[in-house]
Amino acid sequence: MRIAIFGAGGPTGRLLIDQALTAGHRVTAITRHPASMPSRDGLRTIGADVFDPEAVEKAVTGQDAVLSALGVPAGKAPITTYSHGTAHIITAMRRHGVRRLIVVSSSGVAPRRYSDGGFLFNRVLVPYVTRVLGKTLYDDMRRMEALVRASDLEWTIVRPSGLYDLPAATSYTLTEAQADGRFTARADLAASMLDLMTGKRFAGATVGVVTTVGNPTVLGWLRDNARTSKPPHQA
Repeated sequence: MRIAIFGAGGPTGRLLIDQALTAGHRVTAITRHPASMPSRDGLRTIGADVFDPEAVEKAVTGQDAVLSALGVPAGKAPITTYSHGTAHIITAMRRHGVRRLIVVSSSGVAPRRYSDGGFLFNRVLVPYVTRVLGKTLYDDMRRMEALVRASDLEWTIVRPSGLYDLPAATSYTLTEAQADGRFTARADLAASMLDLMTGKRFAGATVGVVTTVGNPTVLGWLRDNARTSKPPHQA
């Protein structure tokens, strides 16, 4: 398949590229920093910003599917990357007859209590991350989700939980609505998006993806994200 990957320069985007090329797909990587992308057979890189509708249209033309792993750091300032970028993607897909769209959102869009979360995780950490630290980010993700649901595309919204790194994909769990798990390896997030892309499974649905093996402790997860400067909610 010919696939366009937005947010290709981020942690999940790079995993998507690697897994897609390994599976034999032809990949167009869209990133604001094209010089950072490797040169590989089957990979075409476009330096573009999702806020530029003409650049987005160029990237979408001729594709069989579009995968969005857009991610920005949380902050107090308003965030519009998810909603404005996705609006441009949807417009370009409609114009060029590209139907399959997979977008990364987050379980933080609709926070819930986790059965294995405990008091501190459920009552302290999750509310702080979703209502304070990441408020403007999750607000924009909600706007993005509304735009995707209102479209006439064959879309799937993927909501991972707390993101962390593993060397390879595992036997992850993918369920409609929200999965009862606190963590998602980025390798599993990428693998689930590619799995969804190749058919109409969960088309028109929101799904949760969680990793069930090799999960970090909450303290270890917070420490690792602080050390690597990777926001835990950034794909």
